[in-house]
Amino acid sequence: MGKFNKSGGREMPELNTSSLPDLIFTLLFFFMITTTMRENELMVDFTAPTATELTKLEKKSLVTYLYIGEPKEQYRKKMGTESRIQMNDKFIEVAEVRDFVSQERANMKEEDQGLMQVSLKVDIETKMGIVSDVKQALRDAQALKINYSAVPRGENK
Repeated sequence: MGKFNKSGGREMPELNTSSLPDLIFTLLFFFMITTTMRENELMVDFTAPTATELTKLEKKSLVTYLYIGEPKEQYRKKMGTESRIQMNDKFIEVAEVRDFVSQERANMKEEDQGLMQVSLKVDIETKMGIVSDVKQALRDAQALKINYSAVPRGENK
């Protein structure tokens, strides 16, 4: 029978950390690729209307969003309670819609400018008067591809 000797002063081997930077950079790249940044802060109350005939937008980079609704609570002192237009984190008036759309079109690639769409995200409680004014301003800006954002109607309704 063999004899086991515990008299040797064996030390724990060092932990190999040579692959640690590779692992950290892999995680960093993963989070950089999968994380999306919010483009605009919603400054108006927006409850989307429901609809039955919906189509999904294919190329969202060509879409400019206009939000129309009552200002959120923190903006009501300054802006009031009437429906307002929001575009790119800024409240605008109907008269400014044409300039903002022209600016958005100028920021696009030349080949994409003709494919630009304007998506109106209008609160369900908004009066149609302001929507009609915005649509007229969009016509004046030659932004003729307009769509309305909605959510699908539930089957039980």
